[in-house]
Amino acid sequence: MIEWLAAAGATALTLHSAVNAALLRRPPAHPEPTAASVAVLLPARDEAARVRPCLASLLAQAGVPNLEILVLDDRSTDGTADTVREVGGDRIRLLHGEPLAPGWLGKPHACAQLAAATGADILVFVDADVVLAPHAVAATVALLDGFDLVSPYPKIIGQSLVQPLLQWSWLTFLPLRAMERSPRESLAAAGGQLLAVRAGAYRKAGGHEAVRDRVLEDVELARAVKRAGGRIALADGSSLATCRMYDSWGDLVTGYSKSLWASFGSPAGAAAVLALLLAVYVLPLVTGPAGLVAYTAGVVGRIVTARATGGRWFPSAFAHPVAIVVFGWLVARSYRLRRQGRLAWKGRPVEANHPPDGSV
Repeated sequence: MIEWLAAAGATALTLHSAVNAALLRRPPAHPEPTAASVAVLLPARDEAARVRPCLASLLAQAGVPNLEILVLDDRSTDGTADTVREVGGDRIRLLHGEPLAPGWLGKPHACAQLAAATGADILVFVDADVVLAPHAVAATVALLDGFDLVSPYPKIIGQSLVQPLLQWSWLTFLPLRAMERSPRESLAAAGGQLLAVRAGAYRKAGGHEAVRDRVLEDVELARAVKRAGGRIALADGSSLATCRMYDSWGDLVTGYSKSLWASFGSPAGAAAVLALLLAVYVLPLVTGPAGLVAYTAGVVGRIVTARATGGRWFPSAFAHPVAIVVFGWLVARSYRLRRQGRLAWKGRPVEANHPPDGSV
């Protein structure tokens, strides 16, 4: 009986992902030029080896007459600033990051400095591993119609076992239309690889200062915008941008380990989510017919989300139970390293160093 309940749960979740895939907002293929002033903001720390394609794609943007491009070299040691100057010349405004302030993590600190340096109407945050299509910024601005913050998820390229779980998770578990309408902070998601926010809503929400010590600053910024009365949305950005988040399995393990502990609210929350995933997608495999139903539902769900977000589904979709187990291991590793005080990213601790009196 329990195994059939698990199979029914897997089937219901796949049906929900199919509904979300049908409702997922998509950018216009030929966006109208925008009259708004737009600033593309790129924080970069030790990105000399891979920032060139991103910079070139920013310089090729069309349909945004009032566009400025700002890059903040976040105290890099690999010549990132020289690369930005070489590629961008006087078309890119290069800022030099201030020393990391107490109580701040690196990326929110860099993003806050970038936002403070522009008076544009719309802020578009981009990561250095993202390559934009020529119409991407104009189309992203168009997606803001009716919203204060929008996050078009790029097409993720590279490692294909665990990373597709990112899009699969929010298409499967997050009710997209309810998220857009509801003021509840728990119904929020965003990806910092490509994120646009109206400057007024950004400031009203407290900007990155409001999320200065948060590892998942993108999700927390979306929640801050909601708290301030703004509306947020997710969208398919696979036609707008590609993102190679990690170049190797080792990089992926390090990257996921630094942040997964912050994704569930608490260790108990993480345990509950992992127990659900294992019960629905892994344990039924040993139960005969019910296991086949659950497995098929999981595979179909992965195919649905991959097709909706421009991802690859073959052969990784068929290894969905394996991906769930590996994901569980990554979550456990993240909590273990955090407990041991061993989490770091690009030479900095993952958790902010607050002053003794709690001030910032």
